[in-house]
Amino acid sequence: MDLHHEFTVPVPVEDAWRVLLDIERVAPCMPGATVDDYDGKTVTGSVKVKVGPITLTYRGTAVFEEQDEAAHRMVLIASGKESRGQGTARARVTGTLSERDGGTAVSVETDLTVTGRPAQFGRGVMAEVGDKLVGRFADCLSERLEESGRPEEAPDRAAEPSQREEFEPLDAPSVAVRSEAEPIDLIRTAGVPVAKRLIVAVAAAVAAALVFLRLRRRRRP
Repeated sequence: MDLHHEFTVPVPVEDAWRVLLDIERVAPCMPGATVDDYDGKTVTGSVKVKVGPITLTYRGTAVFEEQDEAAHRMVLIASGKESRGQGTARARVTGTLSERDGGTAVSVETDLTVTGRPAQFGRGVMAEVGDKLVGRFADCLSERLEESGRPEEAPDRAAEPSQREEFEPLDAPSVAVRSEAEPIDLIRTAGVPVAKRLIVAVAAAVAAALVFLRLRRRRRP
């Protein structure tokens, strides 16, 4: 399915371009996503999706196929597979940045292919969910960009070296802490009207299954 989204951020194009390529910086703004590693071209990580009472985890990679700084255009190829299940997800994401009223307009074209449980939602629901997730990402990104423009507080130099060493000994091992992202709740994100349609669809599917089972039992000798 083809999806289109657009959002704006309150910084010049050059600044927005640099920030969007800084994966470690923007990763916390990506709903449901956890970045494990990034080598400058390939991102390795996972995305959690919640469908009703079931939480699915897709693990995979995303590779920058194109980074055209002059045109401010990037192409990302992402693919993942359920850690427990047969579902898959693959997306070709094309982002284009352009100047707008002193800020930057970001246009995102996504060619998405999903198999497994989320595929039952169809294009309409996925588009609505995508709109809201992109909105969250844009709000978070704008907030971080605004914070980066504020003057940083001067570090507190009043602490004695001995006090710092007490809490941060020189021989302490360096441990990388990776926080797990909250899963994307598809039904809650889609909103009440969409959720009602999904409930009706699920109820119809259950009713059809029950009818099928009854007919099958009647046909048995």
